[in-house]
Amino acid sequence: MAIRNIRINGDDVLRKKCKVVTEITPRTLKLIKDMAETMYEADGVGLAAPQVGILQRIFVIDVFDDYDVGAVFIKSEIKLNNIFK
Repeated sequence: MAIRNIRINGDDVLRKKCKVVTEITPRTLKLIKDMAETMYEADGVGLAAPQVGILQRIFVIDVFDDYDVGAVFIKSEIKLNNIFK
């Protein structure tokens, strides 16, 4: 696994459209592991593939303090609504 550079606001890659992941390959699995390691190293709770320069619809999260649990989302589509209003 490797720590990847995190892109910051203003980087052009963060404005580009991501590609849908059509199959999980060993390269995809390595990306996911690298993303998780990068997220933990940055003391974060989530990281999307474009934030490490990869234009794929993948993100990882770990929002639990007391559990060693993380989640990977692949080919996800987030729909916003007003359920909190």
